[in-house]
Amino acid sequence: MDTPTTSSPLTHFDAQGQAHMVDVGAKAATHRIAVAEGRIRMQPATLALIRQGSAKKGDVLGVARIAGIMAAKRTSDLIPLCHPVALTRVALELEPEDEPPAVRVRATAETVGPTGVEMEALTAVQVALLTIYDMCKAADRGMVIGDVRLLEKHGGKSGSFVAGPRPPAV
Repeated sequence: MDTPTTSSPLTHFDAQGQAHMVDVGAKAATHRIAVAEGRIRMQPATLALIRQGSAKKGDVLGVARIAGIMAAKRTSDLIPLCHPVALTRVALELEPEDEPPAVRVRATAETVGPTGVEMEALTAVQVALLTIYDMCKAADRGMVIGDVRLLEKHGGKSGSFVAGPRPPAV
């Protein structure tokens, strides 16, 4: 069945304004990569617990890394109009930052297929950040998750995107 096309830049809506899953059947399978990042700000003492590995629930960064990888693999189960993607690689870097006290999470997702992996990278970041919050909330309920954004994507018809400098925190 043909899906009506629209000139709207919002590709998940048809000409009648109905939400639909984008048809990627005719798109070429290409190598696609996306990188996203985000931060969770916290009290200095909470960051110290994470660095020492002495948080009550264990290895915070290790568990958050696994949670992010698992989340990337389940993105289409969480975001209604995302296609299931056969990921070829998901990698997370979790880096403590001193000023202000925070943990930066950067996720890279890759595939060879007809659709991109931006949502998988963004989902990996968000779930890793939520996992850090969950594991440290007993010590610091005031942690703030933010600055989540797509840093870059490559592959596909639209080519490459590289974000500019990080905007100031709000």
